[in-house]
Amino acid sequence: EKVAVCEASNAYDFGQMVNAVSTTRNKAACAELLTVTEPKKLPALLSNKLEGEIFLIFIQAMEYYLVGKDPGLVYQHLFYLSKAERFKVVLALLSTKEKEQVQQLFALLSASQSHQYSLEELESLKMVYEL
Repeated sequence: EKVAVCEASNAYDFGQMVNAVSTTRNKAACAELLTVTEPKKLPALLSNKLEGEIFLIFIQAMEYYLVGKDPGLVYQHLFYLSKAERFKVVLALLSTKEKEQVQQLFALLSASQSHQYSLEELESLKMVYEL
């Protein structure tokens, strides 16, 4: 099922698109949404709506579609995702298997070189994600 995504101008529109990609489990559309969304706007666009399911589809979309193409963008999204309201709550509720998915994404970032982040910055962000 094709999910239409575009740059969201407000939290409501972003929430509608996130719900659509989450409901359909459409990782490609989620990756597209993350590609057109400026990372620093992520906390405001998510508002207080961050949930485990949304967090995980973001992680999966970044792992399957974005990290190979643009590791810098993935780093930026992970950085700003950690600033979102409810981030600590969602993190605390992740299962061991779900934490392994996050760990895998960080491993791929470590293996990718980008001028947009250093390995020290990546290690520091891993600590924020409690890995």
